[in-house]
Amino acid sequence: MIAARDLPLAPLDAAARFTAHILPSIRNDLASDCIILFDPADRPHAIWRRAMVEELAREAAPARINAIVGTAEDAIAATVEYLAKAPGVTGQIFELST
Repeated sequence: MIAARDLPLAPLDAAARFTAHILPSIRNDLASDCIILFDPADRPHAIWRRAMVEELAREAAPARINAIVGTAEDAIAATVEYLAKAPGVTGQIFELST
């Protein structure tokens, strides 16, 4: 799992920080499955996040890239458990209740 937490509130700034600081570490290990953890945010963030996750999933195939949005540890753990049992799921963002 890669934590993409505490990103800036402005969507462009958040996308820029993700691209500069988090994306390189994900790309360095595209042979392994990855789950990106995001904090909850409004719709403009969902748009850039979806583009990042979908494109990373295409680049990483057959490894899987998914994301979880939320902070509730029990819900995150349940989603991680689900993904471990769902080998065909990739390029998805799971929005959890917080």
